Amino acid sequence: MKRIILSFCVLLLVQKSFAQTLEKMTWFNEPEKWEIKNNALSMVVTPQSDYWRISHYGFTVDDAPFYYTTYGGEFEAKVKITGNYNARFDQMGLMLRIDKDHYIKAGVEFVDGKYNLSTVVTHTTSDWSVITLDKTPSAVWIKAIRRLDAVEIFYSFDDKNYIMMRNAHLQDNVPVMVGLMAACPDGNGFNATFENFKVKHLPDERRLQWLENHK
Repeated sequence: MKRIILSFCVLLLVQKSFAQTLEKMTWFNEPEKWEIKNNALSMVVTPQSDYWRISHYGFTVDDAPFYYTTYGGEFEAKVKITGNYNARFDQMGLMLRIDKDHYIKAGVEFVDGKYNLSTVVTHTTSDWSVITLDKTPSAVWIKAIRRLDAVEIFYSFDDKNYIMMRNAHLQDNVPVMVGLMAACPDGNGFNATFENFKVKHLPDERRLQWLENHK
């Protein structure tokens, strides 16, 4: 009986620690409606909001919801995303951000009635790459791995088989805001849900190599 009670208490502590991970994060452009429940963040995405800098369109916007925590060094971040995308350019996913001039956002973007796996990389100006999906997935997992001065972006439909969608430069040895981003540039908002967000520390590759060479 004592073992059962102890196991139950441990389970509660684990669940509480997961919840605290989300609850201790910080808003940039907090939306009007959002909640955290069962290790998931749900929000109504702010209408007419986005992240983009200059190129192609000639404007800069930096006003979409972003819920983040800050990490130095190398790490792996992962999240499951679902949204009821309605309007052109409705989007959600992970974002890694140093500042307003340097960030990466990656996830799903709804364009012309189709789901796209989308990545925007911004270094002073933004670029955009997409992979158009033939079928509408019920959910998508997005994973970002920061190693040295690069970030590898992966997607999955089952949280088992991950496929790379982008490799992009991001300055190393600076703190990075990493978290959950959603934007609605052309619509009136939509419901977005992020589940099981997790960031895992990765040992620094340069330090590991130094240790290996100085045994």
